[in-house]
Amino acid sequence: MSNLHRLDLNLLLTLDVLLAEHNVTRAAERLNLAQPSVSVHLAKLREFFGDPLLLPGPRGMRPTAKAEELREPLRQVLEALRQVVSPSAPFDPSRATHTWRIAATDYAESTIVMPALAGLYSQAPGVQLAVIEMAPPRIAKQAEQGAIDLAFHTSDGSPPGLHRRLLFAERYVLAGRAGHPGLRKRPSISQFCKLAHVIVSPDGGGFRGVTDEVLQAAGLSRRVALSVPHFLFVMAALASTDLVAMLPWRLVRDNAALRFVEPPVEVPGYEMAMLWHERSHRDPAHQWLREHIARSV
Repeated sequence: MSNLHRLDLNLLLTLDVLLAEHNVTRAAERLNLAQPSVSVHLAKLREFFGDPLLLPGPRGMRPTAKAEELREPLRQVLEALRQVVSPSAPFDPSRATHTWRIAATDYAESTIVMPALAGLYSQAPGVQLAVIEMAPPRIAKQAEQGAIDLAFHTSDGSPPGLHRRLLFAERYVLAGRAGHPGLRKRPSISQFCKLAHVIVSPDGGGFRGVTDEVLQAAGLSRRVALSVPHFLFVMAALASTDLVAMLPWRLVRDNAALRFVEPPVEVPGYEMAMLWHERSHRDPAHQWLREHIARSV
């Protein structure tokens, strides 16, 4: 490393051209330098490597054994440097082989990831997508370390320091099985409270949610008969029982096994956001993925 600190990388460009031309004058023309400047470069290279590198010959200059030894490694190093400093090529999804990791709840899987899949694989058939379980306390760290490329989270409560793009606003509806006798029309607040409800408790075992907070503020309460950790369980439970649930509209709107009505209590909705770290903000492939997802929801 100490040797590298002493070396002007422009000298390597000069050496590469000298090894191709075997002539100081022609090398100067290719490098757009004056001939004395190239001679100075060559002198510095000889001092650095402790070798004459190029010797006078009958037809120009001939490389020494050391120069021949340097030729191929030098070419590879300069090519690698050119790739590093060259502008990023436009992202071509049809040729991409990226693997992306996305953190999502089962709700986000159904409402964001699923709608994006068909278009993703038709446009980028060679990519891989890994959907991993959402762990809100770890999102920022996972994104910083590159363990995830994207996360989907409610806008409120999403970790600071990440880029954020709002995808849509969500609202709650009252859902139950198709043909549920209590959902033939919008129930009254009294009827609503008497129905047997299912609640999603991501932390497990909770029997209170935002609906209960709204009811409590009005001096009311409902009967919560079942608490589960995932939305998919709720959907199955509703379809096979007379339980009901306050569910996000996007989750039930196309489910033929369920019926939904507007609830008699106004429960605040939320906004869903896509989150990512600065480390991938300007990456063309990552930009394409974000735009594709945003167009799909």
